[in-house]
Amino acid sequence: MLRLRTLKFFVAFILAFILLSLPAYVWPKYLDSFVGVVVLVPYLSIYLFHKIGIPGLLQNNGACGWGWCAPTIFGWVFLWIFWLFVVWMMAWALASFTDNANNELRDGAV
Repeated sequence: MLRLRTLKFFVAFILAFILLSLPAYVWPKYLDSFVGVVVLVPYLSIYLFHKIGIPGLLQNNGACGWGWCAPTIFGWVFLWIFWLFVVWMMAWALASFTDNANNELRDGAV
């Protein structure tokens, strides 16, 4: 689980996400595209976690009138930890799958 190969995939996923996010700073309509929606999923997931009952994620416990409440400090920390864990698991799985394929090719198995 803690291998250099996993770390490389993890960094690649994080860099890909950052590269996908960059156009939103200069082109606000970018967030209306499919890729923009994918970029917003980690941020918007806090409302799903609030809805399933995790307390303390949103300011005023989610009661902000007609607007959407901003995340609390705990909410931001929760989001970072959750999504970094998800990305790490994806990197670990991808590293394991590709490493097994390379080992089988080296061992002569088809």
